[in-house]
Amino acid sequence: MNRHFDRKFNRDVAVIHPGEYLVTDDDIIISTVLGSCVAVALYDPTRHQGGLNHFMLPGEINRQNVFTDESGRYGMFAMELLINDMLKRNSNKRNLVAKVFGGGHVLNTAAGKIPESNIAFALEFLETENIPIASSDVGGTDARKIFFFARTSRVLLKRFGGQKAAPVEREEEAYLSRIKKPERPKPSDDVTIF
Repeated sequence: MNRHFDRKFNRDVAVIHPGEYLVTDDDIIISTVLGSCVAVALYDPTRHQGGLNHFMLPGEINRQNVFTDESGRYGMFAMELLINDMLKRNSNKRNLVAKVFGGGHVLNTAAGKIPESNIAFALEFLETENIPIASSDVGGTDARKIFFFARTSRVLLKRFGGQKAAPVEREEEAYLSRIKKPERPKPSDDVTIF
């Protein structure tokens, strides 16, 4: 995550990348750039605090049980981190409101169903958790740049495609290859070596 002062907005901007999230009650902007990834913004209007995550879900959503499907690991983790951090800051889950962005077809690889899986997961998760969606801008073929004003829930969104989306595609392909690598097995704690 990077943080800088933006003279145009006259406030700090925290930029998050794939796999990151931020929750704050500071009067800052949380920004991210999305291609096939999805970002969910949560806002608590009673506490004037908000948070934003950025996740990529490989695979397909299993409509039978979205929470145990392999593709839910990353989206589930991102959503749980975001919600739990809001609750740690004294938000009440009943007050949370969501905004959902991203899921554009920008990757030129065989990752064709990632955007739909991301969108379906986010919408289904929020519905299951009874968190209303105030607005969304998902799907299509453009990348998106999001500016989320954490204390007010205001969002500025800019769509872009073509050559301007090439850096987004590179970042998402690199992230996708990192999360698809199998983890090395860790030594078991219950093994005694003599």
